[in-house]
Amino acid sequence: MALTYDRILVAVDGSDEAEWAFKKAIGLAERNDASLTLVNIIDTRTLTIIGNSNPDYAEQVRKSSQELLDGYKKQAEEAGLQHVNTVAAIGLPKIAISREVAKKVEPDLIVCGATGMGPIQHFLLGSVSEHIVRTSRCDVLVVRTEEHAAANA
Repeated sequence: MALTYDRILVAVDGSDEAEWAFKKAIGLAERNDASLTLVNIIDTRTLTIIGNSNPDYAEQVRKSSQELLDGYKKQAEEAGLQHVNTVAAIGLPKIAISREVAKKVEPDLIVCGATGMGPIQHFLLGSVSEHIVRTSRCDVLVVRTEEHAAANA
């Protein structure tokens, strides 16, 4: 049984929680000499709702997603990581991360931020991190910001 990780997948979306998850993933990748794959999922629900009224919205979102990933990749490389990849995909984040992207990347660890949703959103949509924990075939690390941990203490 291996005590190290070789392929780490981290979900990023620009939120504070994802930023903390990204920073933890960099440290884990450094300590384990692992590759790091950054994933950003463009939520199809948002594209459908807003895209119907603004045809240019989908292209703007794709561009923003790639810029986000490029920025994180640059930070990871500046931190000294040698093997950093990015994946931008369209889908439902909680399904795409743990099933579709993980199937291609074959990580042995997925790192994600704890949800920042309120109780109503959580009830209606479900937690992305919770779904990843339940459906992933590898270890999952859910990272909380200091503020989130203090608020729930």
